[in-house]
Amino acid sequence: MSFRSLFKSSFSITNSMLILSSITACNSGEELRSQVSIDGAAVGFPISLAVAEEYGKVKPQAQVSVASSGTGGGISKFCNGDIDIVGASRTIRDEEIKKCKSKKIEFVELPIALDGIAVIANRKNNFAQCLTIKELDKIWSAKSDGKILNWNQVNPKFPNQKLKLYAPASDTGTFDYMTQAVTGKAKNGRTDYTPSHNQNLLVQGVSGDATALGYVGISYYIQNQDKLNLVAVESPSGKCVKPVPIDNVIKNTYTPLSRPLFIYVSKKSLDGKPAVKEFVDFYLDNSWKWVDSVGYVTLPDEAYAKVKQKFAKSETGTKFKKAKPGEPITNFI
Repeated sequence: MSFRSLFKSSFSITNSMLILSSITACNSGEELRSQVSIDGAAVGFPISLAVAEEYGKVKPQAQVSVASSGTGGGISKFCNGDIDIVGASRTIRDEEIKKCKSKKIEFVELPIALDGIAVIANRKNNFAQCLTIKELDKIWSAKSDGKILNWNQVNPKFPNQKLKLYAPASDTGTFDYMTQAVTGKAKNGRTDYTPSHNQNLLVQGVSGDATALGYVGISYYIQNQDKLNLVAVESPSGKCVKPVPIDNVIKNTYTPLSRPLFIYVSKKSLDGKPAVKEFVDFYLDNSWKWVDSVGYVTLPDEAYAKVKQKFAKSETGTKFKKAKPGEPITNFI
């Protein structure tokens, strides 16, 4: 089964999990130390899934579980000490850092790939070809809740048609990043839209509703591009740019909706579970091989080198909290 097929089938249930080897009912301390657990963002999940599958081929005795309960849900488990690694489509927040500290959980922050948030419309939409950040703010800002309900309210040149909105749930990293990028404040988003933790359902919603608009991680658009229109976003330079071709994400010309994806690794797990360090070493050495095939964008070569150095030093804390949407990733590693 291909990574893409595995990815799609994995989302047929709410919490997808791959167990790479059976775990006996009797878990000794040694067995627990040999297990590695990952949970977190739906965006980036296919990368961890692919890495875990390949790691299982190299290390057949590996016990690696990969699940997806969203960035917020994953970080909550991580800060409780329930998992070793969390995947995140945004940086860790101040309140989450405080929670981790209260549980004496230190973390190593590792960028693993780049992603572009794809603004998507129905195939029948022939007018929303390019949206400005101001228009996206008008569509998605909390102040538009219950007020901006038709397309012509976004732009008088657009038709007087109902605006139906589909987007990731408000506790996801994609929601946080999008609202930060277009409104200037994370979580400053309207609530009168159709939310989901499963971005495949958002694709279904937009593709089945002629007046719909939504946003998803770039991989979800790439897998469904025959069903959707990809809407360009006006960059600060005034050019209309799309995240496809993905070179626009690599060169950071798709601004401000290009973003890094992360894994956060527990320092406690690194110190107490050799299996975690072995798995993350494999992850950093090999994940680039599968990033493109599952719909994301590889980091620049210099970024991979810096990430490996950071992990080798077990450098804890976050450097990305001050990063603004669209800033080059290498500035913060």
